[in-house]
Amino acid sequence: MSAAIGYQAGITSNFATSLMDLMDRVEYRRVTDDAMDPVYRLRYEAYRREEFVPPNAKEVVRDEFDELPNVYCYGIYIDDRLVSSVRLHLLTRDYRNSLSYSVFPDVLDPLLDKGNIILDPGRFTADYEASLNFPALPFLTLRVATMAVQHFSADFVLNAVRPEHGAFYRRVFRSFLMSEARYYHGLSFPIVLYACEIAVMYADLLRRYPFFRSTADEREILFDKNQSVKVVQPTARLAQRLAELAPVPV
Repeated sequence: MSAAIGYQAGITSNFATSLMDLMDRVEYRRVTDDAMDPVYRLRYEAYRREEFVPPNAKEVVRDEFDELPNVYCYGIYIDDRLVSSVRLHLLTRDYRNSLSYSVFPDVLDPLLDKGNIILDPGRFTADYEASLNFPALPFLTLRVATMAVQHFSADFVLNAVRPEHGAFYRRVFRSFLMSEARYYHGLSFPIVLYACEIAVMYADLLRRYPFFRSTADEREILFDKNQSVKVVQPTARLAQRLAELAPVPV
């Protein structure tokens, strides 16, 4: 191993260890149908801060995609304080409706026509102070999508993001660009579409970032809508221990 590679591996290892420790203070909460859930207010505060949406009397941001049957929405809490949120849509050959699909149908139809299962994360928002205090907040938030990959046996995960955010997804998730910049109604900035192919990157992702690991029990609580429990603490530490104890293939 070269000195440069060893140095980078050390950085990743230290980062993973510190984030794993932080997760002892974290809860993931599945959002219900309550229109006044704090997640919708967090969206409003984040978007108003950047003047991405106009003011409204209720001070919440919800859209038609929050009402779809294939939606999954979550709040991430640290020390019982809401710090970020993310929304997922599950796209299949038979059900094609999400924010990204509404903007990039011509790009996604060929994948869906082949029977691929696609996860579309969106509405990634963070509390401003928390984003300063916890630089690893994007990883804590996007861990939801990495867990959903296993639960739904997804083939691709989308990243519909501002062009300047593409480098993060290329580096962490090895995402590739699928489309030029386009506009979605209701947002004042352009977005581009990236995607990562699970079969070629997932095992390496878990190796580099073990805090993305989870147990089946955690995933059931988060993604099985028949579950009455809607709050769960991360199981990454346990999942990592179980992975280390797994027999090595011969």
